[in-house]
Amino acid sequence: MNSLFAKILLWFWCTLAITVVGSAFISALSYNRVDSDRRAPGARLVEFQLTQARAAYEIGGRAALERFLGTVSGIYDALGILTDENGRDLLTGQDRSELIRRARRRPPYEFFPAGNAIMARAADDGKYWYFFIVPRLPRGLWFLQPEHLFMLLAAVLLCYWLAYHLSQPVRQLQKAVERFGSGDLSIRVGSKRRDELGQLARTFDRMAGRIETLLTAERRLLLDISHELRSPLARLGVAVELARSGGDVGTNLNRIQRESDRLNALVGQLLQVTRAEGDPSQLRHEPVRVDEMVQQLVDDSSIEAAAHGCELKYEQTQPTTVEGDPELLRRAVENVIRNAIRYAPPETAVEVRLARNDGKVLLDVRDRGPGVPEEALPRLFDPFYRVEPDRSRSSGGIGLGLSIARRAIELHKGAIRARNAQPGLEVEMELPAVQR
Repeated sequence: MNSLFAKILLWFWCTLAITVVGSAFISALSYNRVDSDRRAPGARLVEFQLTQARAAYEIGGRAALERFLGTVSGIYDALGILTDENGRDLLTGQDRSELIRRARRRPPYEFFPAGNAIMARAADDGKYWYFFIVPRLPRGLWFLQPEHLFMLLAAVLLCYWLAYHLSQPVRQLQKAVERFGSGDLSIRVGSKRRDELGQLARTFDRMAGRIETLLTAERRLLLDISHELRSPLARLGVAVELARSGGDVGTNLNRIQRESDRLNALVGQLLQVTRAEGDPSQLRHEPVRVDEMVQQLVDDSSIEAAAHGCELKYEQTQPTTVEGDPELLRRAVENVIRNAIRYAPPETAVEVRLARNDGKVLLDVRDRGPGVPEEALPRLFDPFYRVEPDRSRSSGGIGLGLSIARRAIELHKGAIRARNAQPGLEVEMELPAVQR
């Protein structure tokens, strides 16, 4: 028997059967034990018959006793015997001392007694003994009533449901583990239970999500590196061959330097986005003044904006604070601002607005460029995605800035969205604010 469901169900059924049958059997025995508890129904019955039989004998003699015992026999289909203290039957004169000795022995329980059931009671003054002899029912489960069987059936159904309720989450978890082990990293149990089994399922879901994130980030890193490093390495090879051929050495060395710097920047950003995706638990959690951080970034980026022929305009309403990793948040905002500067037309302004609304910090960055096609908006934050690959390469972008920004914002329980502002592109970042 290797099934947990079968084991639980069998143990429940056995326990239930022992409890019901045992309680019914003990109740039946206790009902007939008149010598130990005068409050039991059988004890009261025999006590009453003793009182009536004694009164009939002392007042009316043997004739009255005979009439009373006949009435008892007709009503209960049982035999009543009244004896003196020595065991002599006051109606027939027979010696019933053996019944007295048997009553005095009082065995704890006679589970399967031979012969008829005998209930005995002695008078308080010791002058009389009364015996109530009930014919024994056929051997078997004589102590079980139809009501007992009905309750047993209802309890069996309840035990079946309880065993199913306990074993079904384990089966679901087993199937999820098997599918996860076979390569389906997206499988989750999704249990809503609040007990230990539900906690186990949710722990598995968190573990599976963590493993999926790590493996996905690793695969993405390998694919991205293999894709993005190929072009710079090819251009480096061409530049090296040109330098060897004796051409313009200075120009070729400058080209090699540019490609080397681009490779260095690419590797740094790859490591940053992979680290952010792979280990969220390493994030720092400290108060960050977003208004001061954005002001500093705007000041630092003003030179770059001026080089592109545009300017930065920063608008804020009130001091705002969030909780998180200052460096990661700084890099996210900086990537969005620099991306807007990169595609802003000359003699236009990149608008940066910071506001607080309903417990959230809202940061909008808008340029006045051509925007992006509507179908490209959902993929704008994907790693290495470019709306126009040639323009992105010429502008120095490698398609990781907005991806890093999205991951950083999501790690801080926020959201980032992009929409066409006509003209231009507007990127909105939303973060939970720290309550004052």
